[in-house]
Amino acid sequence: MSFEIAIPDQGTVQELGKNRYILNKEVCEKLLADDIKAMNIDFNGSFQDLLQILWFVNKPIHEILTSDKDSTEMRNHLYYYLSKREMNILSADNHLHVLENSTIQQAISVCKNIFGPINEKQTGISSLDILVKLAQNKFEAPEDVVSPAFLMEFIMLFKALEGSSHIYQNNAVTDEIPAFLELHGREAAQKRMEVLDGIGGKQLSFINKFPSGLQDEVIAKREENKKRILDYFGAEDEQWDDYIWQTTHVIKTAEPILELIDLSDEYKEAVKIAVDNKIPFGITPYYLSLMDKEQNATDDHAVRSMVLPPLDFVNAMVDHRSDRDMAFDFMGEHDTSPVDLVTRRYPRIAIVKPFNTCAQICVYCQRNWEIDECLDPHAMASKKTIDEAFSWLDDHPSVGDVLITGGDPLVMKDSQIERMLQICSEKDQVYRVRFGTRTPVVMPQRWTENLLEIIEKYHNPPKLEIAIVTHFEHSYEITPEALEAVQKIKKKGISVYNQEVFTIENSRRFESVKLRRDLKSIGIDPYYTFNMKGKGETKRYMVPIARLLQERKEEARLLPGLDRTDEPVFNVPRLGKNHLRGWQDHKLVMIKPDGSRIYEFHPWEKNISAVPSYNYTDVPLYNYLVELNRRGEDVLDYHTIWYYY
Repeated sequence: MSFEIAIPDQGTVQELGKNRYILNKEVCEKLLADDIKAMNIDFNGSFQDLLQILWFVNKPIHEILTSDKDSTEMRNHLYYYLSKREMNILSADNHLHVLENSTIQQAISVCKNIFGPINEKQTGISSLDILVKLAQNKFEAPEDVVSPAFLMEFIMLFKALEGSSHIYQNNAVTDEIPAFLELHGREAAQKRMEVLDGIGGKQLSFINKFPSGLQDEVIAKREENKKRILDYFGAEDEQWDDYIWQTTHVIKTAEPILELIDLSDEYKEAVKIAVDNKIPFGITPYYLSLMDKEQNATDDHAVRSMVLPPLDFVNAMVDHRSDRDMAFDFMGEHDTSPVDLVTRRYPRIAIVKPFNTCAQICVYCQRNWEIDECLDPHAMASKKTIDEAFSWLDDHPSVGDVLITGGDPLVMKDSQIERMLQICSEKDQVYRVRFGTRTPVVMPQRWTENLLEIIEKYHNPPKLEIAIVTHFEHSYEITPEALEAVQKIKKKGISVYNQEVFTIENSRRFESVKLRRDLKSIGIDPYYTFNMKGKGETKRYMVPIARLLQERKEEARLLPGLDRTDEPVFNVPRLGKNHLRGWQDHKLVMIKPDGSRIYEFHPWEKNISAVPSYNYTDVPLYNYLVELNRRGEDVLDYHTIWYYY
């Protein structure tokens, strides 16, 4: 049975039934070119083609799976094969490159996990059982049971076991390194320079694809956007720079958007449903000016995706209107809130959420389910509730770092902000107050001299530090106005940090590298890069964990250390952050029939207390590559993604 591309206007690969996804022939041909050539087959993109390749790339495993052994004996033979492979790569006669040996060892470890009965029990899935039935033709219609994404995972895994990952094959940059090592002195240095120039040049070729809002042509385009928006509202230039005007003209209905920018039919419908059903929705005039007028513009995709809700998201929010506080609480904040407004997951940090709305609503925000309305007039907690929340700190003296977030607390009145800072400044235990705010991105006009003087008044190191944590997603959001706001903050001696959420909109090769560089250029330190929360209503934005690991190793690693200060993390529901670079804190334990990886995440308390682990189902790598291909990316640029576990 053949499959063809049939992908929606924007989003993930179209799902057919429970476990089937559309196969993209071009993607497979690029990824499996060597195997197709070695097998001398006429590859037509069929399920059976992939199945044939699966058994070709690792014949020993195929022989085991097609034997007449019972399940226990078959599993034992697989473990014997894996142990033998491990012994081979550790033997003195092994002539493979040490880095290829490392790839084999990782693949062995992953296979042991996947074939382990304990992981089958914990996940309720057996990849091994599926492989056996595929090998022995036990499925009447296998393409109805498993996805091409499942086959691709095991093709790549079995290739790695045999030392044929091809990570280092035909890599001109890598091939030059041994020549450099064989030379000495200036001759060696010159050869090394050629290698480094090659790496740096390739990096720049990717980076230059992504414009920032600081480029002259982008600034000029946005001046036109600004004029068009001001004309629509009948306003003048000086009003644009007044944050009160920005907040009173936040766009909460469909009409201004449809008048000012082009939208696809899907987004027109989604915005209308969101407004009609009172799904939290809003865009500041300033942020709307960052969107290109034309539909399908390639530069502003990330900007649009932040606030324009896709149809599946809106429908999910409508369906769960009555139980949204539980259905969308991915992080389990109900279970980590000891009193109203307070969340605590760590020994020395607490979150306080006094203001339950924002200047605009981000689609894949962790807490958008809590918000009733953009700039809701009833969003401010009562004075009594706020006082009780801060008084709670007195009974928990180990908490010294207070994150005031929400909602966006910097949308509060100056007097309300000052009162909270005054309360914190009078508590000896509090040594830092952080404000989580997106105002530098969506409404930089908020950073008035009066607000800055208030914050500066209470910024009193080393007794009390005030810090700003913001959320730029893409270089296209970095503008002269954002630069001015951040520099005002920095000149008061206050640090500014950024938390990026890694999504389909900023995950292309070196796209986040460009963001890091542009952030540093305006005075912001990259702080966290979050693997996007596993919220079903925003599935189309999600990126496999392997891509974030790949980005860190193959792209961020090429930046100077001061530019790559962010840490890639996964937020474990109810428990907190798992640092993805520490592979000992997570492991791949199973592959689902649809090609999704299941990871077992260990809590941050590992080696401290016996907190249970958490199993997380990721989005399939193969589907992600198909989506990148749909967006014009060459999947061969990402071919090593399969070997990040």
